[in-house]
Amino acid sequence: MNKFKIVIGIDISKNKLDVCIIEDPTSKQRNYFIVSNDKKGIDDIFKELKKYKVSDSELVFCFENTGVYGMHLCYALQQRNVSYSIVPAIEIKRARGLTRGKSDKTDSLDIALYAITHEHKLSYRKLPEYDLMKLRLLLTEREKLIKSISLFDSTKENEDFLPKEITRNILKINKQTIIALKKQLLAVEKNILTIIKENETIKQQYALATSVPGVGQQTAINLLVATRCFSTFENWRQLACYAGVAPFKYASGTSVHGKTKVSHMANKKLKSLLNMAALSAKKHDKQLKEYYERKIREGKMECL
Repeated sequence: MNKFKIVIGIDISKNKLDVCIIEDPTSKQRNYFIVSNDKKGIDDIFKELKKYKVSDSELVFCFENTGVYGMHLCYALQQRNVSYSIVPAIEIKRARGLTRGKSDKTDSLDIALYAITHEHKLSYRKLPEYDLMKLRLLLTEREKLIKSISLFDSTKENEDFLPKEITRNILKINKQTIIALKKQLLAVEKNILTIIKENETIKQQYALATSVPGVGQQTAINLLVATRCFSTFENWRQLACYAGVAPFKYASGTSVHGKTKVSHMANKKLKSLLNMAALSAKKHDKQLKEYYERKIREGKMECL
């Protein structure tokens, strides 16, 4: 706590925020309370913090990544220009060590203690701009529509095995549903392209991404959203780790010699897209194909 005087650990749920405020890490005194997960509740947190007589720059909030449930808090902290860090739940779980039992109160304490003991590891967040948030939501809707179309399309398999009088009406309804879903899919994709064209920064980064051999429209858009236009990660190694394409060695002493492989903790969607991009690139780019074949001969990757 060299940089900040007050650490606030928050366990976020849909309707409430469990708050733990720590001023002195060496003291067992903790300030616990619960507020509603809305603007009023967040205002109540700052009313309580006024008692400590510190400026907003001397505060740090830490909480787990809970998706949309944490958006009220993120917006409020960004508007006040207060530092906050979002930490993966598994990282906090492993940092707390051996524990018995679980409650929202103890979770808020564990989060606050994590922020104190791992201050050197904390990365402070900022919400992505509105257009990137729109793109993220539109990509999610696109995934839902594609899965739904595939699911409804599978009904056709019954046509070859059941009498026509049974399948006729079902297939008619099914066809209408698929047409409607495809229409919505086109509308979503049109909105995505409109956002890209109208935002100069996103448009420029999108053009650069798609200029790479093998990187198509969907891979480029997902990369922009995942990396906030390539501003989230400091280098390509961090991105490779996040996407799950970086291999890690598994060995210990003289007896444990596991296979070098990628981690399962990754953005699986991005990993799949990058894998397809690599397969496409090696077919159309001579240099990449030669590099791929050389690595195969060296035994450094499995043949795809």
